[in-house]
Amino acid sequence: MSKRAVLEVIALDVEDAVAAQAGGADRLELVTDMAADGLTPAVSTVVGIRAAVDIPVRVMLRLADGFAAGDVERLAGAARAMREAGAEEFVLGFLGPDGGVDLGAVERVAGELEGCRWTFHRAVDRAADRDALRKQLADFPGLDTYLTAGAAGGVDAGLPTLLVEAGRRGEPGYEQQLLVGGGLRLEHVPGLLDAGIDAFHIGGAARPGGWGGPVSADAVAEWRRVLGG
Repeated sequence: MSKRAVLEVIALDVEDAVAAQAGGADRLELVTDMAADGLTPAVSTVVGIRAAVDIPVRVMLRLADGFAAGDVERLAGAARAMREAGAEEFVLGFLGPDGGVDLGAVERVAGELEGCRWTFHRAVDRAADRDALRKQLADFPGLDTYLTAGAAGGVDAGLPTLLVEAGRRGEPGYEQQLLVGGGLRLEHVPGLLDAGIDAFHIGGAARPGGWGGPVSADAVAEWRRVLGG
């Protein structure tokens, strides 16, 4: 490869963050409550992790299971609190009842981020029209990444979509980096790399003991080895 692929690892606490960095992670996604697929963590966790590691940390802005924004002002307040705690990168994404992007909620919450870089998360995999969503957000300030499996069911189902979207890189709505995650396995990696995809996101794959156990530096290191670098 011409450059090192990005490896992002989900962290729930300082122990996870330290292990992920030791294994070779390039970036963390910081969440709490994986039973709800990842919600906004406590400010104290953000502060602790930023003190413990020196790799970038993207903080989730999501208050409840599902992809509706819910209380937008509460979300905006959470974003402000995270910025005040020193967070510099974020993860968010909201859909309306029709499956389209909730542009008002995205604008309100991202407006608190002061131009910080952020990821639109796997809400894109539940969108009624993912191409329309991406074009609607094409020039949105700070948006540099889509976390996606290509389909709601995970990478196995979404692989054809991922390959098509990788081939559209640079078109309007497709300038952002594809960060592949959601049922991602090591066996998927060679084909994705061959397609030009250069960012990968793991959660359970970094935890041999399941979500009840911590991130394993050795498991992260194996992904780092396969991805190169």
